[in-house]
Amino acid sequence: MTLDIPLADDPHVTQPKSTAHILPDAQTVTSVRHWTDGLFSFRVTRPASLRFRSGEFVMIGLLGDNGKPILRAYSIASPNWDEELEFYSIKVPDGPLTSKLQHIRPGDQIILRPKPVGTLVLDALLPGKRLWFLATGTGIAPFASLMRDPETFERYEQVIMMHTCRTKAELEYGRELVENLRHDPLLSEIHGDDFTDRLVYYPTTTREESPFMGRITDNLASGKVFADLGLPAMNPAEDRAMVCGSLAFNVDVKAVLESFGLHEGANSEPREFVVEKAFVGEGV
Repeated sequence: MTLDIPLADDPHVTQPKSTAHILPDAQTVTSVRHWTDGLFSFRVTRPASLRFRSGEFVMIGLLGDNGKPILRAYSIASPNWDEELEFYSIKVPDGPLTSKLQHIRPGDQIILRPKPVGTLVLDALLPGKRLWFLATGTGIAPFASLMRDPETFERYEQVIMMHTCRTKAELEYGRELVENLRHDPLLSEIHGDDFTDRLVYYPTTTREESPFMGRITDNLASGKVFADLGLPAMNPAEDRAMVCGSLAFNVDVKAVLESFGLHEGANSEPREFVVEKAFVGEGV
């Protein structure tokens, strides 16, 4: 959304009668990429005062037709060291926010409330050997942040990104991200030549044929993912997990993780896995 506000000292323009429609907490869009008809990502300027932990989310939005802000919780997909902020979003034709947000272009402005919060942070987990990221759809966004944070690989020997979508095209954001990370000279310099082996990507589809099929819950419960990757089954001594998806997905994955002996934690009480609940029922 772009708002052309006349200059106060210009005698050739009509001054606005009020400032009601001036965008509050404005940040400028720097780039937009449409991955599919239903998915897009965008980057915006970062408030100078904003400090966040990789995996947290903020409220972003636009002004509605009534001039009031329409805000939704969006995970920050960029790591905490990035000079800009990246977000990954679905498109809903009649969604209160995304029906408008999907049309943003570089130079437009969005509302961004610089108060980051969230459960999917490293400090909410006990130390372990392997860290599992479990996501469906745009739930990969907080893990896009954490995978690009060197601290993640300082704390864990191996990181496994399990991402499930309906089609291969919907997996492209995550596939490209992981591919770029595996060739990132900075991360290789920090973590050594074995960094590629330490970041494992396990994408699956549910509707379109692909090398790996099936839902995350099924592949975990059946042991298929462990067999495919040559890893032992999850256990509370070595494995930690983060979960981000729909309400049904979160509930189902939680039950599977608990069947392996893992317990849900939080910022105030770190345990073996955490679930982000902020987006459930939020609407777009």
